[in-house]
Amino acid sequence: VNWPVGLGGKGNEGVAGLIKQTPNSIGYVELIYAIQNKMPYGKVRNSAGTPLKADLASVTAAAAGAVETMPSDFRVSITNAAGKDAYPVSSFTWLLIPSKIQDQAKKKVLKEFLQWMLTDGQNMVEALSYARLPKEVVAMEQKAIPEIE
Repeated sequence: VNWPVGLGGKGNEGVAGLIKQTPNSIGYVELIYAIQNKMPYGKVRNSAGTPLKADLASVTAAAAGAVETMPSDFRVSITNAAGKDAYPVSSFTWLLIPSKIQDQAKKKVLKEFLQWMLTDGQNMVEALSYARLPKEVVAMEQKAIPEIE
């Protein structure tokens, strides 16, 4: 988004600091940061025309809105994703993983960790104020794990 005017803060803390210092200002910080710091935040109208306040379910809904167009390498934007319940300012956090790992022990541990993230780890994300991955995304990612050579 190209904003016509404004100030840039470095990271969540920098943006939050500028917001606190500037009357009538708005800014963007990560949802987890806003939740953990008890910051007030408003609604944003999504692509379906629904004004939504960010929460974990609306971020998961945004991720679900990208399932049909998600490529096999998972590089997809979920910003302004389809769906009436999809929060429009959402994003995945990506891991960059080499397709070939020579060290067999490291490869085994990595694959086990990825599998854990997609199964038992999903049961912990909401307590940490992160959104769950939609089950369709989990299934796609689980199919990709064996492709790591």
